[in-house]
Amino acid sequence: MKFDHPRLKAYQRASRTGFPDSLGLRVHRALSWLERAEHCTDEDSAFIFLWISFNAAYAQEIDRALGLGDRELFRHFIAKLVEHDSQNLLYNHVWQEFSGPIRMLLDNPYVFHHFWSYQRGEIDSLTWTKRFDKANRVAKVALASLNTAKVLEVIFSRLYTLRNQLVHGGATWQGSVNRNQIRDATAIMGKIVPSIIEVMMLHPNEFPGTACYPVVTQKLA
Repeated sequence: MKFDHPRLKAYQRASRTGFPDSLGLRVHRALSWLERAEHCTDEDSAFIFLWISFNAAYAQEIDRALGLGDRELFRHFIAKLVEHDSQNLLYNHVWQEFSGPIRMLLDNPYVFHHFWSYQRGEIDSLTWTKRFDKANRVAKVALASLNTAKVLEVIFSRLYTLRNQLVHGGATWQGSVNRNQIRDATAIMGKIVPSIIEVMMLHPNEFPGTACYPVVTQKLA
């Protein structure tokens, strides 16, 4: 599982004096978790550490952005990444490397939030299937129109559901039941997260935002 930490860390060391303080902290943290992900020998752990790396790079609270609201902020973040991706890193991941796994992820109900709402009895079968069909129609329109930003937004919403399954103890470590989605999700995140960090470092003034937990140096009374 190669995620490109050494190259990105070398660039960060050479360029960090030109980073705004807030971005410098976020990139530093994101790279530390990316390095940890590279040392994993199993996909479950690598996926979790890759998600932490992504969360460190993104300035806002992921739970609000993908789960409870503030989706417009997240859309803006993804759109800005795509806009400034002059090397087409994210474009190539979506349309060349992972077009097949992405389509399989979108068609997988086990990484769709409302499927689990149905399993918990919060909605009925018709409701969740209608929502699944509607979400996939939107995704397929984005795929047909090569809308990289929209596809990435949908991907992260599905990966967020998988992240919740792992972090909240809703899956077995190296379990066979969710092995396919874990494998594909780790491969996708292993490419997209380093590219996100790279785009942010190449355009440091375009990604303002305060780290969720800034460094606090003063002593408590």
